Amino acid sequence: MPSLPRWRALAHTAALATSLLLATSLASANTPTAPVAAKKPKDVSVHGDRRIDDYFWLREKDAPEVQSHLQAEAAYADAWFKPHAAATERLFEEMKGRVQQRDAAVPQRQGRYWYGARTEEGKQYPIYFRSAARGADRAHDPQAAEQLLVDLNELAATRKFVNLNGMAVSPDDRLLAYGVDATGARDFELHVRDLTTGDDRVLSSTPHADAFVWAADSRTLFYIRHNEARRSHQLWRHRLGAAAPDVLVHEEPSELFNLELGKSLDGRTLMLGSRSKDTLDWRVLPADQPEGRWREVLPRKAGQEYAVTPFGGELLLRINDRGVNYRLLRLPMKPGAGPLFGMQDLKRGRELIAPRTDAMIEQVAAFKTHAVAQIREGGSVKLRIYPLLPSAGGAPRELAFSEVAYSAVLAPQREYDAPRVRFAYNSLTTPTSTYEADLVTGKLALLKVQPVQGGYDASLYASERVWVTATDGVKVPVSLVWRKDKRRAGPQPLWLYGYGSYGIPSDPRFASPRLSMLDRGVIYAIAHIRGGGDLGRQWYLDGKLGKKMNTFTDFVACAEALIQLGYTQPSQLIIHGGSAGGLLVGAATNLRPDLFKAVVAQVPFVDVINTMLDASLPLTTEEYIEWGNPNNAVEYAWMRAYSPYDNLRPAAYPAVLAKTAINDSQVPYWEAAKYVAKLRTLNTGSAPVLFDINTTAGHGGASGRFDALRETARTYAFMLQQWGLLE
Repeated sequence: MPSLPRWRALAHTAALATSLLLATSLASANTPTAPVAAKKPKDVSVHGDRRIDDYFWLREKDAPEVQSHLQAEAAYADAWFKPHAAATERLFEEMKGRVQQRDAAVPQRQGRYWYGARTEEGKQYPIYFRSAARGADRAHDPQAAEQLLVDLNELAATRKFVNLNGMAVSPDDRLLAYGVDATGARDFELHVRDLTTGDDRVLSSTPHADAFVWAADSRTLFYIRHNEARRSHQLWRHRLGAAAPDVLVHEEPSELFNLELGKSLDGRTLMLGSRSKDTLDWRVLPADQPEGRWREVLPRKAGQEYAVTPFGGELLLRINDRGVNYRLLRLPMKPGAGPLFGMQDLKRGRELIAPRTDAMIEQVAAFKTHAVAQIREGGSVKLRIYPLLPSAGGAPRELAFSEVAYSAVLAPQREYDAPRVRFAYNSLTTPTSTYEADLVTGKLALLKVQPVQGGYDASLYASERVWVTATDGVKVPVSLVWRKDKRRAGPQPLWLYGYGSYGIPSDPRFASPRLSMLDRGVIYAIAHIRGGGDLGRQWYLDGKLGKKMNTFTDFVACAEALIQLGYTQPSQLIIHGGSAGGLLVGAATNLRPDLFKAVVAQVPFVDVINTMLDASLPLTTEEYIEWGNPNNAVEYAWMRAYSPYDNLRPAAYPAVLAKTAINDSQVPYWEAAKYVAKLRTLNTGSAPVLFDINTTAGHGGASGRFDALRETARTYAFMLQQWGLLE
């Protein structure tokens, strides 16, 4: 793919001069005029289907004409928002006022230290630190001296964007490895910091360190590199202080697969996964044999997915060999040179959890005495504890939660011999809460509720779940939340969110910024549509490839049902989605442009066919298993039916806010730019169509917590203006 150069001023070009003149006139005009992108027809026809792309040229990021157009678009968006600047600032201050700026996460023990993170007044980023455990029981001492690990605020002082992809302390507690992305393009620079001296150096041999893990000797660091298409394809071994170059240990040849790396909780086993959209397999290596052979757990088999959780000399295997929702086996890790297991071994394994069609095993944690499984059933997550030792005794124990719609997920665990498991709980009305459950009794201990400044009262809000009938009769859940005293008898403004791809669930979670919408009389709803993982693996399979249209018709059905149930009406309904969720709202809008007041599409994947025809782009080839391969005529037809860019037609479209970022390596900026340019030529209505670009970030938007809130405030201002609720 083309490289992603820095955003740069092109003051010497006539194109930029034109752009700046246009921006000036737009900013001062009472009624700004949208930029008009030149049409440069390019024939992109395949399979006898004639498609002419007038805006293909917008991909040429370095071209002065493209830079000029992007700046004109940014100026137009700024001019549209300018009359609402004061209201947007009030929204920002209101949301910022709910943030407890000086805050700290609940520390966790790992070996001889307690690890924690905190934020400080006025600072955008967290500070990571540790303190020594005290006494024979290794208790936490709040007064113990802190040792700094990483202060992201210091890193941000010389960078416009900062993101970590992890931190790993060496087994001897002396060294810290961490990866830093300074652009948002997912290029992580690997650092190793000596925690005794403070010496910090970049490993120059690791230009793209997507993941990393220490061997038991605390001198060997394994890491994963990606290629130009940002496919994580190579595992390398680095020896600190060695003169010899790094060693390529393993390379994944298939363009459909990405590598991932981990370590067992007991520290004894390193794990290398290779994952595609429908196949997952693993290799393992004893952590004390860094130059040893990585052994396959099971031979790769197309369509077979399994995950491994080593503990002691055994292994928990979560596998889909007898059902798409997996089963859980317990197996001893046998010695040898070949694969750890064959199919006969699976037949002899002890089955802890049998496969079920109505419940999916999402993940498993293994401690010294117990295992904890995270299971999705009926659209909600349940946690179940299983004893692993005879001395642990008792039957499996389930942790119960009273709310109908909630999120309860296992947190990263740090201590193998811990007597408790940590997890995070929240709902649409309950702020994020950190819990621990006793592994023997199941008794819950609430460690922290995330503070919401300003006197948040959960009793003022109500949530519920309704079930909607899709076009084929399938029942689709929708979660809703509103402020009780703002709930009227008739329709009112409703904000409908959806995602529906990759098997990722859209769990009902708390978000303090959302209170600014609820307090103004907005109902917030989540459509748990097919293509996501909200109801298990089959729910995902029924919304991908040739069944992808289910995702979009489910969403439209949810919108129609909310109108029929009296929650809202088309003139008050705004839809919102990001990335693949941007594809969702784009496709839904093409299906029913009359159904929505406005659309917020963040980093939207809308140019589906052109992107999937370009194998040089990040994610393209590996995504064939998600969307299909358009080089195949049958699979091309799937995409042709819904690709938002290709299905735009003359119609009165709702208002559109398309948000993107210049360094996005997952959904390039030009998808939104092309979509907006084409939409404006076909839109017979008068609603605004805005292109809002972040010039310093990537797929996730601004990295600083306050910068991110400013972006949210701008999005909220757009929606509230459309509803007529912006003060």
